[in-house]
Amino acid sequence: MRNILLNTTAVAALMLAMGPAHADMAAAEKFLAEEINGLSVLSEDEQKAEMEWFINAAKPFQGMDIKVVSETITTHEYESKVLAEAFSAITGINVTHDLIGEGDVVEKLQTQMQSGENIYDAYVNDSDLIGTHWRYQQVRNLTDWMAGEGKDVTNPDLDVDDFIGTSFTTAPDGKLYQLPDQQFANLYWFRYDWFNDEKNKADFKEKYGYDLGVPVNWSAYEDIAEFFTGRDLSHLGVEGKVYGNMDYGKKDPSLGWRYTDAWMSMAGMGDVGEPNGLPVDEWGIRVNENSQPVGSCVDRGGATNAPAAVYAVEKAIDWLKQYSPPEAAGMTFGEAGPIPAQGNIAQQMFWYTAFTAATVEPGLPVMNEDGTPKWRMAPSPHGVYWKDGQKVGYQDAGSWTLMKSTPTDRAKAAWLYAQFVTSKTVDLKKSDVGLTFIRESTINSDHFTERADKLGGLIEFYRSPARIQWSPTGTNVPDYPKLAQLWWQNIGDAMSGAKTAQEALDSLCEAQEKVLERLERAGVQGDIGPVMNEEQDPSYWLEQPGAPYPKVENEKPAGETIAYDELIKSWQ
Repeated sequence: MRNILLNTTAVAALMLAMGPAHADMAAAEKFLAEEINGLSVLSEDEQKAEMEWFINAAKPFQGMDIKVVSETITTHEYESKVLAEAFSAITGINVTHDLIGEGDVVEKLQTQMQSGENIYDAYVNDSDLIGTHWRYQQVRNLTDWMAGEGKDVTNPDLDVDDFIGTSFTTAPDGKLYQLPDQQFANLYWFRYDWFNDEKNKADFKEKYGYDLGVPVNWSAYEDIAEFFTGRDLSHLGVEGKVYGNMDYGKKDPSLGWRYTDAWMSMAGMGDVGEPNGLPVDEWGIRVNENSQPVGSCVDRGGATNAPAAVYAVEKAIDWLKQYSPPEAAGMTFGEAGPIPAQGNIAQQMFWYTAFTAATVEPGLPVMNEDGTPKWRMAPSPHGVYWKDGQKVGYQDAGSWTLMKSTPTDRAKAAWLYAQFVTSKTVDLKKSDVGLTFIRESTINSDHFTERADKLGGLIEFYRSPARIQWSPTGTNVPDYPKLAQLWWQNIGDAMSGAKTAQEALDSLCEAQEKVLERLERAGVQGDIGPVMNEEQDPSYWLEQPGAPYPKVENEKPAGETIAYDELIKSWQ
């Protein structure tokens, strides 16, 4: 992912001026004046009061060295390069905030779970692991922590209710297991200027019989991808070949997220339900009434290899091959992310809003001279199996996670840092840099009202009720680290042509069930762990109401679009 460039010289000078690491109100005031500089939802006095609380709460831990870790995105770079040093100067707790790949974060956490060795004092760990954390009980649940052992280091002004993503980090037991640090959604991205061009609109209408606009279904997305691929847009000053789709296909851990991050639910594979389908979720895993996983393959009532899943994978592969730059098939998530900003992509269905900061840089081919973007974001279209009430898209919620294997004093010091980087004092400035919103107060601030027209629909989306319909992986997934790695390996076989989509998904659901069966035999997750269904003829489950669904005879119905400006009204 291309990240924004921080003025590291200025940051270094600021930190040097703050002096050595010891609790210091003068350092706090300098930080507030020179870094926050009024960009906060709190008044100046409220900011100082919050910093004073951090200084006092940190006194027992002064001089302690702690290590935390997160994946590498713009928001976390800002935390690592700016906020960690500021926190150290203000509180006297020395923080090393490591930045590594998301797959590596999961691997480190898994190692700590298995070994009990304290590798990191806190993790910014995706809420996709909520089902894992709830079942294994190896992380401190924050509800009990804040009321008990961690009460003396819990900011009275933390305001948990102000966080927009806590429903994603709360387990079926009603406990909060993780505190959101950054969130971004998977939306549809398109060239607003190209879609509004009169020649493009007339030519599209003549060829396909309906209006060029934001696609509502996958049929329209496919028509638009076909229309723009190879199209001559010289009348708009566009040079080079244009493509109607952007994606990635390298056999890499990020290929798994490409599919588990709600691609299957967008196709219509799972059951109705918010924030995730029940009893069958977007991984195709079925649970019983006690939230215990009972199967993944169709013959146990799962949907991972159902017709809707096959359709989802086949469409993605077809569009990658036919309508995307040739090099996209060999790219990872991070490598593919910046490509639309280069100016030759018409649309991308699977686009993460985490790329917004890098896509609004002045001088890019996708930016106007007045600082407004030539592109917009909108809800992603849905596949032919999708029904009203099903999950519509994915939202990443990277969240602070405290392992029980971390010594209490170190967990307390790390919890102070986690609250500092998510505090109301800091959050507006952090969000201005990374555009990964976690607080209602930040989203509704006057600052983002003024900035909204420069961000392509991001603020409108996050201010709308629609944002709750985009959700992370839910609690049906009992062991994210073990199951997630099966996805990219098996989907990779379909992408490379080594297997058909059906063969790859048959292998995937069988591999998932082997993990579920091992967990059942081991009994390590108690009475909320898997209890597998008996295998039956697939026709039995395909004839039952809900997922898995039988094959649809016509998987490409008529295309349907909506005008972007009408769509935005529905968000308001």
